[in-house]
Amino acid sequence: MRVVEYHANDDIRLVEQPVPEIGPGELLVQMNACGICASDVMEWYMQPRAPLYPGHEPVGTVVSVGKGVEQFAPGQRVFFHHHVPCMICHFCQRGSFSQCVTFRRTRLYPGGLAEYVRVPAQNVQLDVLPLPDDLSFETATLIEPLACCIRGIQRANIQPGDRVLVLGAGSNGLMLAQLARQRGAIRVMIADPIAYRRERALEAGIDRAFDPQAQPQLDQVLAANDGLKPDVVIVTPSHMSVMRQGVELVGPGGTVLFFAPPPPTEELTLTPNYLFFQEITLRTSYSAGPYDTRQALALLQSGRIRPETIITHRFGLHDAAEAFRLVARPGNALKVVIHT
Repeated sequence: MRVVEYHANDDIRLVEQPVPEIGPGELLVQMNACGICASDVMEWYMQPRAPLYPGHEPVGTVVSVGKGVEQFAPGQRVFFHHHVPCMICHFCQRGSFSQCVTFRRTRLYPGGLAEYVRVPAQNVQLDVLPLPDDLSFETATLIEPLACCIRGIQRANIQPGDRVLVLGAGSNGLMLAQLARQRGAIRVMIADPIAYRRERALEAGIDRAFDPQAQPQLDQVLAANDGLKPDVVIVTPSHMSVMRQGVELVGPGGTVLFFAPPPPTEELTLTPNYLFFQEITLRTSYSAGPYDTRQALALLQSGRIRPETIITHRFGLHDAAEAFRLVARPGNALKVVIHT
């Protein structure tokens, strides 16, 4: 079978590997489509572990089932999550599924960007979901990233009547902005230096889209928000300068959510006195659990999150190198999907 092998953003190879053999409780799934995540081109995170086999947004068709699997059958269309928690440890009991040891240990083999994928028994039990007939494979690739956005929105603690600013109008930024509106935010603004992304945000129903480089961003926000700073600022880029902006832009009593991880060597300088007297809450959000994927599937099936506002480019597996280059230097692109 063909497998995408990552060495660097500009060194993506299509290699041959044996089709995986499965054991008891496992599934062999033929990948039909898989999205490429911004984390797949995060070189500080990817290159030290290279060569590796990326892809954590796959959907496909069950080819064979291991002994003891009764809930799935060959020919069934499924979403399959790359990580699952144990559901019983201290962290799982608190709802912090991504901190669970089992969550971080479980993974797909060899990765989601392969013609055939072995799904471990734990994943089969907890987070393989049948796909409705009316949901396309392409749309279903959004289940995993949308689930991450759902968890982020929950951690941002958006309240009805809040005013929300999203920094970064990539695919995650647009999903987070749409979710904020559905949580009851009365005004949702987004900022991005790329004109194409700002246009897509407005088409998706976001209230205002700013160019942060056109004029002081705070001035733009105040002018659009009745002279107030936003109650919640969601920072999707992992750059220190944008994270600092998030803290500066949020209003008193507000929350700043960091949605993407910066390199481990970078440090963010903050003034605790300012945070204290402004009662600003800083939160982060990493990945998603089984409850989030089920909510994501329901939102996509109901049409409340529209895939046409998120997915912009499609490639075959043989063009994976070009697809990765586009994600690494997005320009006029949002979500990129690989089809087999």
